[in-house]
Parts: sequence; structure tokens; C-alpha cells
Amino acid sequence: METLKPNSNSVEKKLHPASERGHVNFGWLDSHHSFSFGHWHHPEKTNFGALRVLNDDIVEPSMGFGTHPHQNMEIISIPLFGELAHKDSTGTNGIIRTGDVQIMSAGSGILHSEFNHSSEKKVNFLQIWILPKVAGIEPRYAQKTFSEAGRVNRFQTVVSPIDEEAVWINQDAYFSLATLDPGKELSYQVHAPGQGIFTFLISGKLKVEDTNLERRDAVGYWGKDEYKFRAEVKSELLVIEVPMK
Repeated sequence: METLKPNSNSVEKKLHPASERGHVNFGWLDSHHSFSFGHWHHPEKTNFGALRVLNDDIVEPSMGFGTHPHQNMEIISIPLFGELAHKDSTGTNGIIRTGDVQIMSAGSGILHSEFNHSSEKKVNFLQIWILPKVAGIEPRYAQKTFSEAGRVNRFQTVVSPIDEEAVWINQDAYFSLATLDPGKELSYQVHAPGQGIFTFLISGKLKVEDTNLERRDAVGYWGKDEYKFRAEVKSELLVIEVPMK
């Protein structure tokens, strides 16, 4: 397992402009990578604390990822539009849609496949990998549907190790979604010292602390307990809180 970084007692940030993401297009898959992945490697973008992968994937109708293995990784899928079919070696066989959040704890080892369930429309989803807190656990799968109204002008926790309303994760990590009206301001409080937040702007225009973000930009902050957000226009965002060491 790679060394987690950064580790600092001061307030620091790392900007991830959308234009600097890695990009691959295999015809059936059009993917943008915020961190080193597959055919794209960037030595300064290997992880943000326990956050290892954030891929913005568009899959053509009826296409997808054939059966392949994973081990000791927490893998979260968040559909932005379309339908994603999932099948794995735990016996799970299901479909996730907009509003759903799926998590797979690969643990000691799991085989799975993911395909666009539609034969007519594309599917766009965020594929996110988090390094686990405990290695070698029994593989598990979970998904849950969240009300989009529950994130309007507030943070809606969708992934958590302690919140029973969210899907459980094998790490001290928290995922929160929000849809903010123009001019709306919010604060985000980290759950424990040593945690950082990675904000990925799905759509809109937003200011995080002193950083302006536009569609698909991201920024990581660590070293503070609380962070301020302000939407310039209607904005959809994902905040991922993770241990930084």
C-alpha cells in the first residue's frame, strides 16, 4: 500500500483544475481522471490522503467493464445520469440510478462487472476509490437511494462509517452531496483532527475558502476544522472527507 500524503500542521490546499485531469477515450468509455489511473500517470496526483481514485466515466449504451478483480479497496459509484448494472462474486446483481450511491468493500478479494444498463442512453457516473482502514475484511456490497430534496442548500451525508442513514465504509471517510442556490453559503466541519476535504464541483460555479471552482474543478484542503462554501450560481458538489495520514 502506498504512503498516504500530505502530512502538515498548517492549512494547505491542492487545486485540481478540470482541464488538468487525465483523459482516455476507448470509444465505449470516455473517462477523466483526477488522480493517476490506468494509462495516465501524474507523479503529483497519486492520492489525496486516503482518496486514491476519482474517475468521471461516461459509458456508451450496452457497454461496460467486464468481470475483473479488486482487493483491499473501498469502491464507491455515484451515477450522475443514466443506469449502471452491477454484478459481483458476493451474489449481488442490481442496478443503480441517479440518486443512488453504491459501495463495494473489496476486502480480501472480489470479482465484479459494471455495464450501462440502457441499450439507448449513455451513463455518467463517478467512480471513487478509498484506501481501507482495515485490510482483508470479508467483501461486502451496499447501495441506497437518497432524496435529491435532502441536499438542497445543505450537506447530505451519503457515505459514512458511523451514520446509519448513509452507506457504510471501511474507513474514517465521509461523502456529502449538496445542491446550492445562487448566493447560498454553507460551512463544513471535519469530523476529526487530521482529516482533509476534497471538493469536486459537479456543476455550477462555487467558491471554497479562497478558491473559485467551475464545472468539474476540484480542490483539496487540509489543516483546518471548518471550511466555507459560497455558490455563485446554482451548483452541485461532492465533498469527500478523508484521513490525511
